[in-house]
Amino acid sequence: MEDVRKSKGDYYLDIADMVSKRSTCLRRHYGAVIVKNDEIVATGYNGAPRGDTNCIDIKYCEREAQGVAHGERYELCKAVHAEANAIISASRSDMIDSTLYLSGTDFKDNLIDARPCDMCMRLIKNAGIMKIIQRNADNTICVTDVRGLAVLNALKDIFKDEDE
Repeated sequence: MEDVRKSKGDYYLDIADMVSKRSTCLRRHYGAVIVKNDEIVATGYNGAPRGDTNCIDIKYCEREAQGVAHGERYELCKAVHAEANAIISASRSDMIDSTLYLSGTDFKDNLIDARPCDMCMRLIKNAGIMKIIQRNADNTICVTDVRGLAVLNALKDIFKDEDE
């Protein structure tokens, strides 16, 4: 049997998945790994701010209790997102032109499409992260060029005035 070496992308996504196992959220577990020049700069998972009571410890989630759909009413959630926690743990100079790897599972440990929310996307852009690599529910990989998104959004804004 021939050994097949894991790709770097899968390696860092597997680390992001392992980081997600520290999540203190009752609904979803996300893990983020920021990598620059093939070195891990920072990791983060979603959970209550340091010193606050974790949802898993009190076995209560306000969004779950109110039946709030995924991606809505984030103000009810006490968790800091995985991407934000990773960014908080790194210096900006280490994040310039880096890559953020993101993986997520639901409470039953099934892969989900791991996508940054709008707020995290703003943090990612502002941190200088160049690319996001995400593992999807079907185990495919999605690569997002953060700068390309910024250019696309800027072009939309420029031409929006002409359409009105």
